[in-house]
Amino acid sequence: MTAPLMSLVWTDHVTGRQGFLVVDRLVRGVASGGLRMRAGCTLQEVAGLARGMTMKEALHYAPEGRYVPLGGAKGGIDCDPRAPEAYGLLVRYLRAMRPYIESFWTTGEDLGLTQDLVDRAVAEAGLVSSIQAVYPLLDDETAARERLADAFAVEVDGIGLDELAGGCGVAEAVLAALDRASVPYRGTRVAVQGLGTMGGATARFLARAGLTVVAVADVKGTIADPAGLDVEALLAARDAYGTVDRSVLGPGDRELPGDAWLSAEAEVLVPAAVSYAIDTANQDGITARWIVEAANMPVRPEAEELLAARGVTVLPDVVVNSATNAWWWWTLFGDIGPDADEAFAHIRRSMRALIDLTLTRAEADGTTPRTAAHALVTDRLPLIAERFGWYR
Repeated sequence: MTAPLMSLVWTDHVTGRQGFLVVDRLVRGVASGGLRMRAGCTLQEVAGLARGMTMKEALHYAPEGRYVPLGGAKGGIDCDPRAPEAYGLLVRYLRAMRPYIESFWTTGEDLGLTQDLVDRAVAEAGLVSSIQAVYPLLDDETAARERLADAFAVEVDGIGLDELAGGCGVAEAVLAALDRASVPYRGTRVAVQGLGTMGGATARFLARAGLTVVAVADVKGTIADPAGLDVEALLAARDAYGTVDRSVLGPGDRELPGDAWLSAEAEVLVPAAVSYAIDTANQDGITARWIVEAANMPVRPEAEELLAARGVTVLPDVVVNSATNAWWWWTLFGDIGPDADEAFAHIRRSMRALIDLTLTRAEADGTTPRTAAHALVTDRLPLIAERFGWYR
């Protein structure tokens, strides 16, 4: 794959902070990818995320579906989302990016931002919607927008469907891997880094499937209990950034350092927070059999090589966390309706098929799941380009 179509660096005239936009590819003139905000965000990071979005879109290509792939893009802002100036910075960034959002970049929440906050800032920046660039591709824009709005209004046990879709996909990736290895759910232990939208939903679905969540980590540290944490209590005690109120901890819960989740006695690790969480220095403390990438780019390539050499399987982000993006488009284009049961069933079928395809390809080629996912994308991109057009 070649260099990105466009890379843009923006400097805020008020704070001097920088924001980035990378459009990796356009398909049918449009690219899809969220907007993240974190201190230390870089252009290189955003470029990697944009390339990942191109792959996620291609992996979910189904010729019989109404949703057809878009290109990949990503936005990023170098700022702590908790900083007093963060919201004003977000609005000014969106104003600066308005021509691109109106024309070809569809975006939404990512690390550090919620969709509610993005929507509020989008309106203040004078935009119709964060995904308005895709509207010309819809058969019935009014019906499609109503369907997506209805889906965002759905709640399941007090949590919005939009906040659960991605975690449902991550959990299904875990379950599919366990099934292939004939490992029972009960007795399988999980440690999760991050209890925000993705990590929280993943922990809920895995706990309800019968797995034991033994550790979760947030910005304050790791909460652990070898007998299993009360996931629902922790979810109910989160703030908007996924930080747990420690006053709800049970008698068996222990507070440990922030990186203790890595060495938890667990079969599955789910990094669901920041990029680059696992590197060559800390990977040697991992005893898990699987690392399931709910976050974007949480395992550095050099660390993944070392992990693979000692039998640890890394299920790649481009497959594992792709359900969030796909759910938006399945709903908007009309492959599914604004119904939780229908959404979860569709996500589970699609994610299980993708995991099985990826692992089968890895076994056949003698490669890692990430290399296999790249091979699947390489196979599909020419088909997408031939049918829909491709702009580098």
